[in-house]
Parts: sequence; C-alpha cells; structure tokens
Amino acid sequence: MANAAPRPDRARRVDARSSAARIVAAGRTVLGAGEGSLEQIAAEAGVGIATLYRHFPNREAIARAVLDDLLETDLLPLISDAAASRHPRGALLEIANRLLELITEEQGLVTFAGNFADIAVVALERLSDSLNPLLERAQQQGEIRADLTADDIPRFLLMGVTALTLPGTSPSTRARFMALLFDALTPAHATPLPPLQAEEGDLRTALSNVGHI
Repeated sequence: MANAAPRPDRARRVDARSSAARIVAAGRTVLGAGEGSLEQIAAEAGVGIATLYRHFPNREAIARAVLDDLLETDLLPLISDAAASRHPRGALLEIANRLLELITEEQGLVTFAGNFADIAVVALERLSDSLNPLLERAQQQGEIRADLTADDIPRFLLMGVTALTLPGTSPSTRARFMALLFDALTPAHATPLPPLQAEEGDLRTALSNVGHI
C-alpha cells in the first residue's frame, strides 16, 4: 500500500512551527546585533510581516520568545550541569553571574522589549523551578540560609538584573556586587526573614509600573 500523503492540516502545523522557529532565530540575530525592528526580524527570517504578526502579535511576544530561547540554550544547560556540583552555593552564584552576562550582552533585546522587567519576571519565575533542587541542596549543606524559598529566587535575581545590567557596568563590578548580594544568603549571623504575606508576594504586581530596566 502506498504511503498516504501528509494531511494538509498537519503540514500547516509543521510549517507554522518552522516559521515561528525561524522568526525567533532571526530575533536573536537581529537583536543580538543591537536595536532592531519587527520589519528587520521578518526580513531576516524570510517571512512577510503578516506572517510574523500571525505568530507574534506584538513586540513583547517576540521579546518573550527570544528571551526564552536564550535562557533555554545558554542558561538551562549550566543549571543541569550544576546538579552534580559539590558546592551548590558556588554553582548558584555562577548561574546568577551568567544570567547577568546574558542580559548585558542582549541590550538590543532589552531596548526592543520596552518593559523588559515584565518579561524578565516570567522567565525568572520559570527558572526558579529549575533552580529549586540546587537551592535545597545548598540549604541542606548549610551553605544558604534555610528560610529562603523558591519563590524568593526570582525577586533576588531580579535585584541583580535591574542593578547590574545597566549599560557601562563592568564585569568586575557585576561580580563584586553579586558576591555581595550572595553574602546575604549566608546562614551565619543572618537576621530571620519576616514572613511574606500572600497579597504582597506577586512580583508582577510589584513591577507593573516599572519602566525600562
């Protein structure tokens, strides 16, 4: 029996995924080189602007997809490798420093996104799930204070992102102040953290009126 031809709806879904992937890759290329536009991204992807809008209805949608791709390819492997680290606190610090490097290198994406803080919140909240096992192991080994929770991680990392990825910030400055931030996680002589009330814990709400990072 001859093989059946691919169903048209399945072929359209495959083509749509291919187009979306090309647009995200083009976004990384264009924005990685500096400031860019939707038209430049569409041209780089080899699609029309209407096709771009069909997959990504606005700049924020493309920025989210590009940041997701950056973190998946550049940061999540580092997190996976850290799972076997003998010193989880040091591994967490290395991951945090790499995150700052990535954001610093992607100033075109930051500018393009408009309100990059909102986009970073979603990405960092997702990262907290991946980082939680490393955090728990660091706490079990007494390297990080026991009252820090997985929900604290996005806010903690965002402090570094907002303060230490401004244009002109040197690598040595980032490393210096990230080390200082991490000292706040050390159990010795730590002041117990006040409890976080449920209505106060929404990081998106806290950033809803924040402008550009």
